[in-house]
Amino acid sequence: MAGRGTITAASPFSAEDDVQKLRAAMKGAGTNEATIIEVLAHRTIEQRQRIKDAYKQSVGKDLIEDLTSELTGNFEKVVVGLMMTAPEYDAYELHNAMKGAGTEEACLIDILASRTSEEVQAINAAYKKKYDKSLEDDICGDTSGMFKRVLVSLTTAGRDQSNTVDDAAAAQDAKDIYEAGEARWGTDEVKFLTILCVRNKKHLLKVFDDYKKVSGKDIEDSIKSEMSGCLEDVFLAIVKCIRNKHAFFAERLYKSMKGLGTTDSVLIRIMVARAEIDMLDIKAEFKKNYGKTLYSFIKGDTSGDYRKILLELCGEDK
Repeated sequence: MAGRGTITAASPFSAEDDVQKLRAAMKGAGTNEATIIEVLAHRTIEQRQRIKDAYKQSVGKDLIEDLTSELTGNFEKVVVGLMMTAPEYDAYELHNAMKGAGTEEACLIDILASRTSEEVQAINAAYKKKYDKSLEDDICGDTSGMFKRVLVSLTTAGRDQSNTVDDAAAAQDAKDIYEAGEARWGTDEVKFLTILCVRNKKHLLKVFDDYKKVSGKDIEDSIKSEMSGCLEDVFLAIVKCIRNKHAFFAERLYKSMKGLGTTDSVLIRIMVARAEIDMLDIKAEFKKNYGKTLYSFIKGDTSGDYRKILLELCGEDK
């Protein structure tokens, strides 16, 4: 679905003019953050890539490195994210989630459960190019058990891309999942993996309907009662993204800000990654499901230049 983002191409656009503005903003003592926001939050990814190239040509330096040396904190994280292509940013986030001690499983789930097969293929290529290792190998080294197997399956980008639904096959899948979970002691998690990671979206929506008929419960409720931890989280994310991806992102944003404290990593990742794709739809779902605008939530939960740039990515307060 094209053109559902809050960021659209600047027109007229001159990469050279933008380079001059950014250079002036970073020259001398202090940084003019307002100019950085004005330029970078109002250009598309493709335009920012052209600015990056023009910067290197006319200044002989890397724009991301210069921005990193001038900026700090969450504001810097947003700006650095904006300077990457979509697959580069996803690869960067996945790599950061696994490097060092501990793993940010939520990042692996948010990205791999929500991206299209085409997007996952591009992420795999970007990851290999940047880190000289395969994403799958890093996931295998950093996760374990059935959770690892689900993530590996998602990285193969092997989901059926057709729109065909065979009613009998969907009914059988629903029955198989029921018998693998609710209807027995212990859970046959492989059955869930095979069906949830491989079947096409339209087929799965039918499976979810049939599942409710067979078991009397929503599949989400069964996953919650049958699984726990990261495995529960990843299966729930897959189901939610199949049902309504915009509502999935709206919920992730809501949970990142409600209550005490803010999970900035989630907030930044979604605002940067979805600004040009479907932010308008995410905002609509947010308002529908939580009764307040995403804009008002961000405004109340963040501050300074970080708040300013996120609000630009969010677009109007509606």
